[in-house]
Amino acid sequence: MTPTPTATLVARDWAEIQERMLVPLYEAVYDRLEVGPGDRLLGLDCGSGLALLLAAGRGAVTTGVEADPARRALARERLLEVIAAPPGAGRPYDVLLAFSPSEAALAAALPAVRRGGAVILADWGPAERCTVPAVLGGGPAPQDLDAAVARAGLSPDGSGRVFCPFGYADVDSAVRGLLSAGLYESTSDPAQVEKELTEALHPYERPDGTVWLPNIFRYVIARVP
Repeated sequence: MTPTPTATLVARDWAEIQERMLVPLYEAVYDRLEVGPGDRLLGLDCGSGLALLLAAGRGAVTTGVEADPARRALARERLLEVIAAPPGAGRPYDVLLAFSPSEAALAAALPAVRRGGAVILADWGPAERCTVPAVLGGGPAPQDLDAAVARAGLSPDGSGRVFCPFGYADVDSAVRGLLSAGLYESTSDPAQVEKELTEALHPYERPDGTVWLPNIFRYVIARVP
């Protein structure tokens, strides 16, 4: 499938503006698991692949799963191995990284992880510590990660919180970045959506024009029994 021009633009906004906001989360998880040479990591809904690049920089062998063809194409431009659906039989992975996955997506990916392998789930932290959901008019409710671990039949093995501020050069960059994340829900036309989001961001605009949105993310570590 060839991505539409609009889909390609949105994917590039994700890759060039928004994706880096989650680097502190990825680095904290990789530090805790001591991801490095010899590890095999599978990234679920990997976007344009920044999390994979960070793991590869530590010596891990990475594979990404990304259903969106525009984001998958950008990841492949980075010379990453990215496929459209979870892999079938083959050498198992040591780590599965997933940001707020659906139950179906998680279930489809788990067979690719070895017994004892780590599964990392992450989502927004406490509402009072996250600015972005407020800007988005509430946004999607954070997933109960502990319940997700239990439903998947995994064994809990710790959790943590990471400060992930979303910082933008200006309001326009903030609007493009947040829209690329697919978090803003509105039934209005695109122009109205941008207007609403621009207005919601003004309280977070600094005197120099930059936008600063502090957030806390929570992650849990589970093991495949």
